[in-house]
Amino acid sequence: MPDLDLVDGHNDLPWALRRLGDTDVARPRPELHTDLPRLRAGRVAAQFWSVYVPCSFTGDAAVTAVLEQVDLVHRLVARHPRDLAPATTADDVDAARADGRIASLLGAEGGHCLNGSLAVLRMLRRLGVRYLTLTHNSNTDWADSATDEPVCGGLSPFGREVVAEMNRIGVIVDLSHVAATTMRDALDATRAPVLFTHSSCRSVTDHPRNVPDDVLAALAANGGTAMVTFVPRFVSTAVAEWDERLAEAMGERGLDHDDLRARDAFAASWDGPPAPRATLDDVVAHLDHAREAAGVDHIGIGGDYDGCAELPTGLEDVSRYPALFDALRDRGWSDDDRAKLAGRNALRVLRAADETATL
Repeated sequence: MPDLDLVDGHNDLPWALRRLGDTDVARPRPELHTDLPRLRAGRVAAQFWSVYVPCSFTGDAAVTAVLEQVDLVHRLVARHPRDLAPATTADDVDAARADGRIASLLGAEGGHCLNGSLAVLRMLRRLGVRYLTLTHNSNTDWADSATDEPVCGGLSPFGREVVAEMNRIGVIVDLSHVAATTMRDALDATRAPVLFTHSSCRSVTDHPRNVPDDVLAALAANGGTAMVTFVPRFVSTAVAEWDERLAEAMGERGLDHDDLRARDAFAASWDGPPAPRATLDDVVAHLDHAREAAGVDHIGIGGDYDGCAELPTGLEDVSRYPALFDALRDRGWSDDDRAKLAGRNALRVLRAADETATL
């Protein structure tokens, strides 16, 4: 890997630890994709931990859940002070790296956790949250999701207020999970660079969670960064087509395909065709395309480890990041290009958020 170690945009370990009821990641955790030994092996210098809340949590329950997730990450960092360092700024990331620790940043996944309150947004920022994914798999009242029926046609007027307040207080607009119309509205509304913390390229794999080429191209003017993810159905057409059949089978039984736990449980017992495997090469294809469509200054990595049941062959857990960067080197990516992908671009967006903020 290049000199600058990885700044990863999205890891769902906090939700996995919530389910397990155990924040010890110092020892190997084979039931997870992430633990400290494998983060070290993967040369992860900074991690945005997702303080994710499922869409099944609504109203006040969603607010409570996101606060519990923030608390869990704070407890995780406090439990492992020799390895993890709390971070909210790019300077904090640099300091943690100099100290030999992994910078731990927070990103809130799913705007429903605000319960329509800008005050909740402001308080999340005070607790250290640095990005907000505007939706998850379902719409909010003010923004359309990529995987729900459109209601707002993108952002509502209040959705634009949310973006404006995020800019004002330095919370990065994360456009993963949102509809393409929402992406375009947010790019029009924002004064600060955006992130896609865990999305891949729609022209390579035609999945609604991926980013269209016109939006990738717009990142140059915005200054934002698209962080390519590893989720198999987002990077492999064969897996995406299999997943569509799974969704149909779940729908016939009245089950919600967007419910991640329900999807994984159903897939484990489904008598349909076996799932094909995505590969490291599939991810490389998305990175090659993102570099061409957005430019090398506007791409990054957001693996989404512990956010799905299975990862591509060759990228099975967080220790495997060096294999990806070796593959890119073999395809002619320069050290400078790989360093931008690894973290420079993401840290630039983080710095720009602070420079734009008028807090």
